[in-house]
Amino acid sequence: MVLRIVLGMVYTAMAVGQLASFGRHMPGILAAYGLVDGAGASALAVALIAGELVAGVWFLARPRSKALAPVWVYTGVSVVWTVLAVQAYARGLAVDNCGCFGIYLTQRLSWFVLLQDVLTLLYAGILIRSARRSPAPLPSDDGEEASRDVRIP
Repeated sequence: MVLRIVLGMVYTAMAVGQLASFGRHMPGILAAYGLVDGAGASALAVALIAGELVAGVWFLARPRSKALAPVWVYTGVSVVWTVLAVQAYARGLAVDNCGCFGIYLTQRLSWFVLLQDVLTLLYAGILIRSARRSPAPLPSDDGEEASRDVRIP
């Protein structure tokens, strides 16, 4: 639950920073990674911001939820950021702002950013594993979640 709250805060803050930077900056930041440009960079920015908002807000609003949907959205966003960073770093591209928070809290693309991306993937694995290991709630006749304890008269 703590991991979901922390990731929810980080991803919501990322989305807010990127949304505030969207007008002239965010597509250009993503274009610096060398994979997309113009309309493609704008579309990628919209997809990343939407994914971060969905995962971040869900994790904050329902930290005990075992739903896999927000975990997969979080994982997808994390994979995209990691692919962008790894390929740009491997190609030796100079990316002055990784764009994680838009034009706020800027960091140059470096091994440290790659480490942060690896951690987001590790956290995704932990979230997927914990969501899959949790038993689904048992339905009851009255539509409410059944109690897990068994009472013998």
